[in-house]
Amino acid sequence: MRQIAPLYFNDHGTAFYWKKGDEILSEKVQIVFKETGFHLDESELETFANLIDESCRKNTCDGCGMRHECMRFLLKTPVSQIDLAVSKSELDGIKDLVQGTLFRMRLLKFTSGIGRN
Repeated sequence: MRQIAPLYFNDHGTAFYWKKGDEILSEKVQIVFKETGFHLDESELETFANLIDESCRKNTCDGCGMRHECMRFLLKTPVSQIDLAVSKSELDGIKDLVQGTLFRMRLLKFTSGIGRN
């Protein structure tokens, strides 16, 4: 079994790089939440973050009598054939997971690249 290099996690999921031997395969990150996993590069992850932001704007609870108790709504993903049914709480957790992962990816890229002394 391949090893992993943890990148970011929260109560809703985890993100990591796969390792092959001692080498970290950092071209794509594995994001897993609930029973769903995506293997995305940084551009696809940015697209996912934008889709999540768009979903957050469209699916507000302002003026709704149910106030975060609704069942589910669809969240588009970078894979055009796949949409996810998520609750508001899950959407917030996925948003944190994706944004935290992007931050860590960029930080690691900076510290191992241009920011290195």
